[in-house]
Amino acid sequence: MTKNSVTAYNLSKSYGETKAIENICFEVEQAELFGLIGPDGAGKTTIFRILTSLILANSGEAKLNGLDVVKDYKKIRQTIGYMPGKFSLYQDLTVEENLSFFATVFGTTIEENYDLVKDIYHQIEPFKKRRAGKLSGGMKQKLALSCALIHKPEILILDEPTTGVDAVSRKEFWDMLKKLKTKGITILVSTPYMDEASLCDRVALIQKGKIMQIDTPQAIVDSYTDDLVSVKSSNTYRLIKDLRDYPDFNSAFPFGQRVHFTNKSGSINIDELNNYLLQKEHKQLEIKKIEANIEDCFMAQMK
Repeated sequence: MTKNSVTAYNLSKSYGETKAIENICFEVEQAELFGLIGPDGAGKTTIFRILTSLILANSGEAKLNGLDVVKDYKKIRQTIGYMPGKFSLYQDLTVEENLSFFATVFGTTIEENYDLVKDIYHQIEPFKKRRAGKLSGGMKQKLALSCALIHKPEILILDEPTTGVDAVSRKEFWDMLKKLKTKGITILVSTPYMDEASLCDRVALIQKGKIMQIDTPQAIVDSYTDDLVSVKSSNTYRLIKDLRDYPDFNSAFPFGQRVHFTNKSGSINIDELNNYLLQKEHKQLEIKKIEANIEDCFMAQMK
């Protein structure tokens, strides 16, 4: 039986009248890469701050490797690595000084655990004398991850680590996470990017402080059974409006230059839809049935 590294049971947190999260429940297995997927304001950061013992939940409980986040917070802080969403290292210290400082805080050295961070750190080592505040977004991200790993944590918690960095750096970062997972480290990562969901072992889709679904990315996609069509015309703005006026309309969301459309019956007659849009004088019309992706599933859950 696989050991659970993280368990959250009925976690709730409010700020005044605002409910940040409500009755959050999930489990993360040892050496699993688990993703919290949702837009800004969904409650991802609040969950991570509770798990890292930075704030207290109003109700519920959470454990990391069997340690309670309230009673055992000192022990927990020694066994986790945390990378907050906002770059929070010392900007006036150099790359090398930041890494050395965090190693010292945890009673270790760069040399002792260098094997764990070398694949990441060697990319920024040529800039080790540069101040952290002068690094690019991707380099800051690699330094922050190195600092979170230097004490050899059992659980790594990363809050929107790829927000604001370029596509190449995003890919490199996820490649690093896959390598870390093979070393037995449990990884929790949050992201607003739906395409990153497929890179996780399992994901929790979260919106407005509530988890809508937890499963593997493939299982979530497979659970989508209704017809889904991609529609394109010369006027996307008017296309969305006309699709939302279509009889039996359920949803119409833009995806680049195309619009993903569903109806309430779940079965779409493409010929009828095409004739309707031609009557609305749409030009360069293209309609085709497509397979749902994670974002389609998320939008369906929201409705």
